[in-house]
Amino acid sequence: MRRSDGQADSYMEHPTDQFNRPLRDLRISVTDRCNFRCPYCMPAEVFGPGHAFLHDPQLMTLAELTRIVRAFRALGVEKVRLTGGEPLLRADVPDLIRVLKRDLGVQDVALTTNGWMLEKLAPALRAAGLNRLNVSVDSLDDVTAGKLNGLGFKVARVLRGIDAAAALGLPIKINCVVQRGVNDHELPALCEYFRARGHALRFIEFMDVGNTNHWTRDRVVPARELVERIGALWPLDPVGPAYRGEVAARYRYRDGRGEIGLISSVTEPFCRDCHRARLSADGQLYTCLFASLGWDVLGALRAGATDVDLENFLGRIWGGRLDRYSDERAEVLATGEPRAKVEMSYIGG
Repeated sequence: MRRSDGQADSYMEHPTDQFNRPLRDLRISVTDRCNFRCPYCMPAEVFGPGHAFLHDPQLMTLAELTRIVRAFRALGVEKVRLTGGEPLLRADVPDLIRVLKRDLGVQDVALTTNGWMLEKLAPALRAAGLNRLNVSVDSLDDVTAGKLNGLGFKVARVLRGIDAAAALGLPIKINCVVQRGVNDHELPALCEYFRARGHALRFIEFMDVGNTNHWTRDRVVPARELVERIGALWPLDPVGPAYRGEVAARYRYRDGRGEIGLISSVTEPFCRDCHRARLSADGQLYTCLFASLGWDVLGALRAGATDVDLENFLGRIWGGRLDRYSDERAEVLATGEPRAKVEMSYIGG
C-alpha cells in the first residue's frame, strides 16, 4: 500500500508475533570480536588466530544503527541492550549510547560486558547516559576464572571495573553462567561477595546456544536447585516480575541485603513472554537466541530502503515470528538430529 507521496504506509499499530508477543526489547551486537575466549561462548579452538572476524565495512556504522533503531522504536521497542562479542572493543560505543538516549529517546539503555575494559571506560559510559550495566563474573577464583575466560586472565581487573562503575552511580547486575562441576561450588563465595557490595547476582543456566560450546544436559544446574542451595545459607523470598516478559525469576534475601535472579532457559523456559529481537554486528535480525537464520536489515538499508520501508520490513518479520525453541528443546534434542544455530558471540546473549 502506498501513500499519496509515494511512500509505503508504515505500521499504524505496534506489531505482535504469531503468539501475540509484542516487540519491546532490542539487543544489538556492536562487534563480533572479544578479548576473552569463554568456552561456553567463543571457545579458543574455534575462534582462534585463523578465525575470520568481520571487517569494518561489514559492520553497521553509527548512522546506520541510528536509522535501524529508529525503525525499531516506531514498532514499539522501549529498551536497547548493547552486546558483542565484547562491546567495549568498539570505540564509538559512548557515541552510540548518546544517540540512543538523546536523539532516539530510548528510556532504558543497558550494556553487557566482560568488564576487562570497564575501569577505564566507565566514566565515558556514564557521561553518555548509560542506564545500567551487566558484567560477567563466573568465578572469583583465579584458576577457575582463567579457565572460564579461556585465556588465564585473573578476575581482579574485572572486579576493579565493577567498583569503578559503581562509584559513578551506575546500577550493576552480575551475570554468572553456572556449570555443574566447573563453578557451581562457588555459589556461597559469589553470593557473599556481591551481597556485601549491593549488586544483584543473576545465575544463568548453561544453555545450548550455537554449535561449538560442548553443551551437555548433565552440566546444567537447574534454577530450582540453585534457589535451594542459596536459600539454605541465606533464606530467600520470591519477588514478582517488575514487568511482563522479565527474564529473570527474582528472589530477595530475607535479611534485606539485596537479591538474586535466575535465568532458566533450559529447565523453566519463558518463551511465552519473550519480546526480544537481536541484531548482529553486520545487521542481521534474529528473532530468537537459538535461531538458525537472520534477515538482512543492513543489506536492505544499503540497497536504498527508506525509513518507512525499514519499519514495514521489520514489522513483517516480527509479525511472522513463531520462535519458541526453549519450549521445544526436549523434543528437538530427542530427534538426535543436530540443529545449526547462530553462535552467541555473533548476536550477544
